[in-house]
Amino acid sequence: MRYASLLLIAFLSFKRSQAQDSTMIIDEKRFTLSEVVVRNNLDYKMLLDRIKNDTSFYKAFKTLRIIGFSSYNNIQMTDKKGKITASMLSKTRQNHDGKCRTMDVLEETVTGDFYDSDGDYNYTTPELYASLFFTKGTICGETNIVGGQRKGKGGKKGIEKHKEQLKMLFFNPGKKISGIPFIGDKLDLYDESAHKYYQYRLDIEEYKGELCYVFSITPKDDLGFFKNDRIVVDQMVTWFNMKTMNVMGRNYALSYKAGVYDFDVSMEVEMINLGNDIIVPKTLRYKGNWDVIFKKRERAIFTATLFDFKKP
Repeated sequence: MRYASLLLIAFLSFKRSQAQDSTMIIDEKRFTLSEVVVRNNLDYKMLLDRIKNDTSFYKAFKTLRIIGFSSYNNIQMTDKKGKITASMLSKTRQNHDGKCRTMDVLEETVTGDFYDSDGDYNYTTPELYASLFFTKGTICGETNIVGGQRKGKGGKKGIEKHKEQLKMLFFNPGKKISGIPFIGDKLDLYDESAHKYYQYRLDIEEYKGELCYVFSITPKDDLGFFKNDRIVVDQMVTWFNMKTMNVMGRNYALSYKAGVYDFDVSMEVEMINLGNDIIVPKTLRYKGNWDVIFKKRERAIFTATLFDFKKP
């Protein structure tokens, strides 16, 4: 079976070198399909609808709330020349007893002003990181149920609301986020108006040894003034498992400049299948430079490496 898969991958690679892309109009929207996709006679509309309505990426992060895992955490805050001004390198272990989760810090090395005098984070980026991968105290009653719902702010206000918006922006791109000035309605890459500014391409290729649909979204080349005004997502590439349609990897870059804030961030997320279709993040790499009015500019690089998973 493995040998047959390798032969198919080699064949697809050969065909791609000779392939011609095709442009198709589906639901009055323009998509570019590779020859490999066209030759497979797929139900393009159904496939693109599943991609548009995907919840597996969000679900994978929620699943981290109901399992045990270890994590190597490397967070670096830098100045404008790239010099490290504060950092945290640690190894943590999340424990889950079936109802509640806790976390042990097994190792930790800190430099600079990573923490303030009260032991709290001195920067917002580590706070966002902690909200994804760390547990403070004991937290119970969580699930990984998504059921078509979209991430929300849950009635949060003030700074907590803004942190949640940032988390949604950086860790679940391509969806509309209400309440963010100037760009909230520019984030929905699947909205009809977005097709005026972005190009969409569907292909089939190998990703980490598995055949996947790869769906890429990039700005059009001839936007002129509209590029600075309308474009928030500079690139998003997602690999979907061909059998399950679960997201197995996603790379993306976001940038925008407004009067009260600006940001330029890139992210790489690699998933792992734990069996029984349980998907969780395995590696996450982030590089970002952002500034919000009344907050000092933050430049950060971090890597999360998750392993030793204990399924529920």
